[in-house]
Amino acid sequence: MALSAAQLAGAGPASAATKARPAAPTHPAAAPPRAGTGWQRYVQAPAARTVRPVRILASAGDVTRPEALLKPGGPATVLRRPKPKPAPRWPEGTTAEASSTHAGNSGGNGQPRTYDASHAVDGDPDTFWNDDTQGVFPDVLTVTLPSEEELPGITVVSNSDGAPTDFTVDVWQDGAWKRAAKRSDNDVMQCPVRFADAMSTSKVRITVTGVQDSQSGSFTRINEVWPRAVEAPELPSVTVDFGKVVVGYPRIRFAGASDNSPGVRVAFSETKQFLTDRSDFTRDDQADRVSGGTDQFAVPSRGADWLDHKGFQAGDKVFADGLHGFRYLKITLDALPSDAPAAQPWGTVEVDCVRLDFTAYLGTPGTYRGWFLCSDDDLNRYWYGASYTNELVTDTFRRDDVDPRGAWSASLEGQLVLHDGPKRDRDPYVGDLAVSARTLYLTHDDAAAAARNVLADLADHQRADGWIPPASINAYTLPLFDYPLWWVTCSWDYVLYTGDHAYATRYYPNLLKVLDSWYPSVTDDASLLSKGLNGTSEYGDYAFLNRTGRITYYNVNYVQALRDSARLARWLGHADDADRWEKRAGQVADAVNAHLWDEKAGAYLDSATGPVRHAQDGNAIAVTAGVADAARAASALAHLDATTRQPYGNAFMDNDTIFEGASQRVYAFTSYPEIVARFETGRADSALDQIRRTYGWMDRHDPGITHWEGIGPGGSLYEDAYTSMAHGWSTGVLPALTHQLLGAIPLSPGYATWRVRPNPGDVDWAQGQLPTPHGPLGVEWHTSGSGLSLTVRVPGGTRGSVALPGEPQRLVVRHGRRVLWDGRKAGSHAAQVESGRVTVTSLGEGTHTLTVSPVG
Repeated sequence: MALSAAQLAGAGPASAATKARPAAPTHPAAAPPRAGTGWQRYVQAPAARTVRPVRILASAGDVTRPEALLKPGGPATVLRRPKPKPAPRWPEGTTAEASSTHAGNSGGNGQPRTYDASHAVDGDPDTFWNDDTQGVFPDVLTVTLPSEEELPGITVVSNSDGAPTDFTVDVWQDGAWKRAAKRSDNDVMQCPVRFADAMSTSKVRITVTGVQDSQSGSFTRINEVWPRAVEAPELPSVTVDFGKVVVGYPRIRFAGASDNSPGVRVAFSETKQFLTDRSDFTRDDQADRVSGGTDQFAVPSRGADWLDHKGFQAGDKVFADGLHGFRYLKITLDALPSDAPAAQPWGTVEVDCVRLDFTAYLGTPGTYRGWFLCSDDDLNRYWYGASYTNELVTDTFRRDDVDPRGAWSASLEGQLVLHDGPKRDRDPYVGDLAVSARTLYLTHDDAAAAARNVLADLADHQRADGWIPPASINAYTLPLFDYPLWWVTCSWDYVLYTGDHAYATRYYPNLLKVLDSWYPSVTDDASLLSKGLNGTSEYGDYAFLNRTGRITYYNVNYVQALRDSARLARWLGHADDADRWEKRAGQVADAVNAHLWDEKAGAYLDSATGPVRHAQDGNAIAVTAGVADAARAASALAHLDATTRQPYGNAFMDNDTIFEGASQRVYAFTSYPEIVARFETGRADSALDQIRRTYGWMDRHDPGITHWEGIGPGGSLYEDAYTSMAHGWSTGVLPALTHQLLGAIPLSPGYATWRVRPNPGDVDWAQGQLPTPHGPLGVEWHTSGSGLSLTVRVPGGTRGSVALPGEPQRLVVRHGRRVLWDGRKAGSHAAQVESGRVTVTSLGEGTHTLTVSPVG
């Protein structure tokens, strides 16, 4: 979200348009702890880089001592599986035909591959029939025998890309098709179908009307049809739980094995819902597609200490994907048919222990340079859950670990970066930095290079026309319309928090080029950005939404980017550029209000083109960017309250005209500016309510602690198994609680100036520390029946102000024993009323305690 930290510090009182809400949770009014104590217990990162599971979630099949996996060095966990019997075969001369067949291709691994119906009866489980009508049913496969045979049933074998869920089986008898069986809600890859009575036939017809959806599309895929109903054996497996999402290289110590090279297949998942025989996601799903959705290892008879790294164990067989982000890990004694004879799906395997080599930023209490604590235990958990989520995405850019879709870049190799997520996408996108970089600066500013490395690399790949790529994916060519604006605002954020003058100077020409060349090329005669101009019709945005023309979100982001750039320009001494950008920002803001405000709804349109709808992104950022005046801000936020509220947050659209379910989808990414807007317009209670619904839902639901990429209808994973359950762009609760609830925020580069503007809502007390280049800025306040007490500890080389909550005419403000404000006038030149608050200015190095009490 293109929010300027400096912009988030001023707003007026709440409007009567604010929607009434249920009473907020009550909290004990216990005295706050001594500053700097108590927060450490909320830290979520592992204590060391070797991470072990915390419990056995499940075991199945022939497994002895599954709990021994948690106790290395003792008796081993043993998995056993007998050698399977050969699969039944059709008579020689059996053929198959289908209603449609997908065209042949490289199969994802460069090897030519076909998908003919004949693969369903060829006896090779590695080949399969794939229909050619994605998401359209029925799909029909007909097996023809050379002569009549008596069939007691059949078995339909599919693969990890999705099994047929609903299908019927008919046989040809007496010149007509007769129903033999029906299956509904199938979820297994080897599905036995028994007929009520054995049937003599020369033809079998399978009609598929539903399949499991997958990343590879909703196609019917059948690897084999067997002329007998064969129950799948219960495979021996053990599933361990690491207690939370972790990331790194799995390591399994095998004590020994039988001498036939038994294989293990390891599946990973962030949630129990998508914990199956295949991983919820592997990078190989998007690349070579040789893994079957699991990581493979052939266990030597002498045992091995296997570290899961990307690559083949034997020639072009037994593949593992390497690094994973997951909570649950499932070990199964099994092997892919294509891995024979290097790995066999039977034998005995002895497992001593499972662990993980953790690769991300290790955020132990000793590494935190910024922290937060308040009277609400839930808010504390959400803050540190956000920090841990962000630590998981702060990692080194490594060729084998990044998104395989053209994301690797020599210029990033070995650099510390902020990825999207630990599971996916392992590529740093600049839009995500609009949130995740702030979270980083407020917790572990010693790792701020992770943001700088990304911003600098994208600038170094700027296109000749000024457009800046969103990420390294597709060799820096993925066309997004909004992300160059985020590069601008994130560059300002980086300088604001770090004071890095060298970065600002070096990349100022890139900023000039994107603002004065590329965005003017997509600006219409009303001074508004209009997607479609200059060949941008197919450009996407953060959610790849099909919206075009004048979009409120793009334009209010543009206003924010121009105003941020003007601040940067003034700091660098480029007054003419600053004046020009401020003038343009005003023109765009006026145009947004003239052309994109919907008077009837009392909110900003998502787009001036197409069906009427109102989006969270545009309406929220219109408030935080200063495009909306107080009346429009109150009306827009009231509209979002009335039309987007869900038990799990506020949806990002107020109707489904852009796609089905849009009005039930919640992005914490776009919720962040709405939460900020509510705090900054005097609606702290509604901001806290939205936080508790959004982050409370994620905190309470599997996998817990970490913050999801998106939430779908009913609070579901919005993209099923593909959803990242730990996404840096969803950590906005952390900067919101530090900057808006606690109230401390930088106003000029390197915290040279800052402001503390608390918004307590129903929170009794809060305290925290913000890391600055000059040393920590500490803030603590607590409320009581008699008012509020606030202490700020100011590092040398900085100066700031404190804006105190409450109506000025009802307050007495003291600094120690000295009265600074008596309810009518200032008792010192340091106190004045700004934006409806008594504000104490010019606070320099040292400790300052201010008290607020009622007049009289």
